[in-house]
Amino acid sequence: MARTTDELVEGIIEVDSGIPLAPFTSAANAIVTQCCTDLDTDYEDEQLVLIETWLTAHFYCTRDMRASEERAGPVSARYQSKVDLGFDLTHYGQMAMRLDWFGGLAALNQKIKKGTSRAPSVTWVGKTKDEL
Repeated sequence: MARTTDELVEGIIEVDSGIPLAPFTSAANAIVTQCCTDLDTDYEDEQLVLIETWLTAHFYCTRDMRASEERAGPVSARYQSKVDLGFDLTHYGQMAMRLDWFGGLAALNQKIKKGTSRAPSVTWVGKTKDEL
């Protein structure tokens, strides 16, 4: 069950009423539960709510980008944009990582950036020439 609420998320990011927050909250909840509630962390519930709220805003922002500049005459708009992967993509994802001082989100962020593939390796399971 989600720790954050729509009201908390709307407190840090302007939300379009036509875009429901539930999918973003669910994604944030799953990641916070996996990365921030293991045996090595000792977060208070309030801290987990903060992390999940900012992470929800991050996921929402990937759907509804924030304007960095708008004009009215000859209409123009510029959006906050960064070519990046993971939580570094938005200010909200960066803040979620800062609030996670045990580093679970930062570790996941690094795995995302590096990819999930492993370097190839070879292991010899046979006998050496001397063992024959």
